[in-house]
Amino acid sequence: MGRSREARKIRVWDPALRFYHWTLALLVVVNWLLGQFGPNVMTLHFSLGYAIVALLVFRIIWGFVGPAPARFGTFLRGPSAVAGYLRHVLDRSPSHWFGHNPLGALSVIAMLLALIWQVGTGLISDPEDFVNVGPLAGDVPGWLSRKAVGWHSLGGSIVLILLFLHVAMILFYRLWKNEDLVRPMITGWKWVRMR
Repeated sequence: MGRSREARKIRVWDPALRFYHWTLALLVVVNWLLGQFGPNVMTLHFSLGYAIVALLVFRIIWGFVGPAPARFGTFLRGPSAVAGYLRHVLDRSPSHWFGHNPLGALSVIAMLLALIWQVGTGLISDPEDFVNVGPLAGDVPGWLSRKAVGWHSLGGSIVLILLFLHVAMILFYRLWKNEDLVRPMITGWKWVRMR
């Protein structure tokens, strides 16, 4: 497979970020399945939810103090950068972007916000079944904890849509642009075009 003369293979993704990514992906999928098809008593769903909270806290902190590719300030771009990237997204050549491209950065933020919404609504949900009550449901007004049940369900659908879009874009990059985005998230090494 030919590589652009300007691209070289460098270590981009650090081990902590890769561990976070794959662990979060696994926990989100398992927790979504438990929420849809799991037992009536959602103890495991709650436990995995707490693990997701810990991962989100890590990611937010890592977004400020982690290595450059993990930092929000490094990969978040303005509207003109996103528009410029979109103009060339259909090109049949790898982008070899250092870290997240401007569109991928928006995906990261959307997923973080959706998951924060999920854990927040899960923590305050009260389905009035006296069993699956979020640990903070008693700290908010009853109407809010009852509404949070529906919001949590809606959030699960939004997370699922974002997950499908994420996988679809990975396949698009692999099949259309001939750029593997999975292996770098496993090994940390990525082909990067020096800009």
